[in-house]
Amino acid sequence: MPILYTSRKMGDIQKGKKLFLQRCAACHNIEEGTKNKQGPNLYRLYGRKTGQANNFTYTDANKNRGIVWTEKNLDEYLINPTKFIPGTKMIFAGLKKKEDRQNLIAYIKTW
Repeated sequence: MPILYTSRKMGDIQKGKKLFLQRCAACHNIEEGTKNKQGPNLYRLYGRKTGQANNFTYTDANKNRGIVWTEKNLDEYLINPTKFIPGTKMIFAGLKKKEDRQNLIAYIKTW
């Protein structure tokens, strides 16, 4: 069951869900207990260190980045993943609109 969160910059969870389904779901699951796809399962991504999903083979760049996924780090990552983590194998052009990133982060945080 998703958890709620509060933030001064809280995005729209429903818009974030729509973005996730359109832009992320082809490569990622987010529900608890679902398998990794081309990318790792994102369940409980918020607050965990990079490169830590179970049973997923990360690049050394992801494993060694050593940051925790916070709103700030997710926001920077979602602008341009390969710039934020050089050497990542994630192929994603990024989300240029801050509102889209806030909405997606709000949705991710519910899991």
